[in-house]
Amino acid sequence: MKNKFLLEISVESVEAAAAAERGGADRIELCDNLSLGGLTPQAALIHAVRQQIQIPIFVMIRPRAGDFVYSPAEFAEMKKSIAAARDARASGLVFGILKADRTVDIERTAELVELAQPLPVTFHRAFDACADLSQALEDVARCGASRILTSGGTASAPEGSGNIRMLVAAAGERVTIIPGAGINAGNILQLAAATRARDFHSGLSSVFSRSKANYVQFENEVRAMVKILSTLTPE
Repeated sequence: MKNKFLLEISVESVEAAAAAERGGADRIELCDNLSLGGLTPQAALIHAVRQQIQIPIFVMIRPRAGDFVYSPAEFAEMKKSIAAARDARASGLVFGILKADRTVDIERTAELVELAQPLPVTFHRAFDACADLSQALEDVARCGASRILTSGGTASAPEGSGNIRMLVAAAGERVTIIPGAGINAGNILQLAAATRARDFHSGLSSVFSRSKANYVQFENEVRAMVKILSTLTPE
């Protein structure tokens, strides 16, 4: 059983990754183009971030924006990206594949999870596009992913807190449920109480303008969330 709460921060640059680490983040999710929800970063960026920070780096594997129903060519690209991320010393991987009927593509997701070994896998917010979240949880568990990033099927984690709490209870120790979307220092305490989750994910898009690149503000917001989580006692 984990004895602390964990904060993961999504970033798309070396500067943001370093600021997140300085702020006390436990892990980063490294992406390209967060304005599109996060795409696969270039191997050179993974290498550069790995040289600058010590905390774990989970790398997004997503070949394009839009839905999560991928063609054979896109699936092949995801395989190549997984190999490149492993070579670049990623700590974990983040991906998800759905079928057209809004169910988890168990076969292809499981194939990528197998390819990723021994790195752990987070099934990303493709999960929130599933028609039945309870069934999707069971499907992801069958695939072998160790984490699910979710807003509870709604636009933000605070809105979906009731669904997230249900998922946390249903997942037990099998899969770690990570609330994400719309989380900041102003609501993380209430969200922790409402969901009973132990891991949290934030890109700080509600408080940080990437176009202005104010990494002092970014670092301070991360630090504020870390401080709040440090006051909590696991149930």
